[in-house]
Amino acid sequence: MEFKPLEPRFAEIKRQLIAGKGDALHRSWIRLLASLREEIPLIAKLGSRVVPVIDFKDIDNASPEFRAEHKKRGVAVIRNVIPRQEALDLKQELREYIAANPHTKAFPKDSPQVFELYWSPAQIKARSHSNMIKAQRFLMEFWHSKDPNALISSSHPLIYADRLRMRLPGDNKFALGPHVDSGSCERWEAEGYGRGHVFDSIWEGKWEDYDPWESSSRLQAQPDLYQGVGACSASRMFQGWLSMSETAPYEGTLLVNPLLSRATAYYLLRPFFSPKIAARDPTAETYDEAFLADENWQLEPEPTSWLQGASPGHCQELRAALHPHLNLPSSMVHVPKVQPGDYVSWHCDTIHGVDSVHAGSMDSSVLYIPSCPLTVANAEFVAQQREAFLNGWPCPDFGGGIGESQHVGRPGVEDVEKVNSGDGLQAFGLKAFDGEAEGLTDGQREVIDRANKILGFYQ
Repeated sequence: MEFKPLEPRFAEIKRQLIAGKGDALHRSWIRLLASLREEIPLIAKLGSRVVPVIDFKDIDNASPEFRAEHKKRGVAVIRNVIPRQEALDLKQELREYIAANPHTKAFPKDSPQVFELYWSPAQIKARSHSNMIKAQRFLMEFWHSKDPNALISSSHPLIYADRLRMRLPGDNKFALGPHVDSGSCERWEAEGYGRGHVFDSIWEGKWEDYDPWESSSRLQAQPDLYQGVGACSASRMFQGWLSMSETAPYEGTLLVNPLLSRATAYYLLRPFFSPKIAARDPTAETYDEAFLADENWQLEPEPTSWLQGASPGHCQELRAALHPHLNLPSSMVHVPKVQPGDYVSWHCDTIHGVDSVHAGSMDSSVLYIPSCPLTVANAEFVAQQREAFLNGWPCPDFGGGIGESQHVGRPGVEDVEKVNSGDGLQAFGLKAFDGEAEGLTDGQREVIDRANKILGFYQ
């Protein structure tokens, strides 16, 4: 995609965002660049080792070191969430389900790798698995709310029915460059993320005060003002996938930028600053010190309508030429080698991408399973999704049609119940949540009550 200035109203949006704060913003930018100069060489040196890793059996007693690194990085690998053989069995079940239903949609057509499946037996088992629900709860409880009455519970995961990937060795079509999901322009717009004041501290010149783990501000945010392609109707605290393969770096796996708050602050502030002297080679992947130096960058004398890497209806893209201080070739790192049954998760604001070429010798297969908290809007989404499940239609975000309604071997409610009759059924919207449980906040009790009504469990 080629980026260019947007319509003139974005210049006015930028002007209003930082009115009277120019000096504070410039000082904040200088501090941010200094922090990036310190952090990126460390990431480049550590590579995949910068991603915190924990074994599922240890999540009840996660070390302070893991917790601190996870808060800073926004990325994690949880080993052995599902036993290895069980994960391999899921992959075999998928192959059998696809073979029994050759009309399954998949792309690319000449070498199918992403399958339009939402309700296969393997996906049902993985999403509802008690270990998966527990892992998602563990991750989401890193979030907190400054409002004790906020209508959100990170302790009650909900299911989002995403697809799956079985990437084949040698593939170079399923390549995704560095990007962030959940909108792009919306991050600057008053009617987008501005509705929840999510990024106010960044616009005020205090990027260090920005807390990417605060949840109540996100409840009001609108990340999809333009009905974007691939937009997600549910609020995800984390994106994630369950591995069904042994996959190492360069073998068709995920790359992440483990600079969570700093990278977010950078791509949000970048449109307000421009170089005094342009780069000698604007197509380069890395840039010389003179171009990157603090003194070469100034607050735009007059706001332009540029939002580098953002365009209505698309995700936020990152490019070396547009975001030079992030040094993407060094700060984008592969997740560590994964085994079948390992779960990889990344914070919803994390810059991520996918290997441009699968240079391994085995398939790289994953089930996409994000972590979604209980909110009123998410309960409304799950009510729609439940209808899709019962009828075999695609997840509501994926275009409608007959989906798997005519598939042989498609699971039903009883299959979810066999896997996990407790929080597995609840996550699917098939069983009421317990609003009388001990230790709930007032906000949690209220959102449970509203969700149960939305889901039709009582009036």
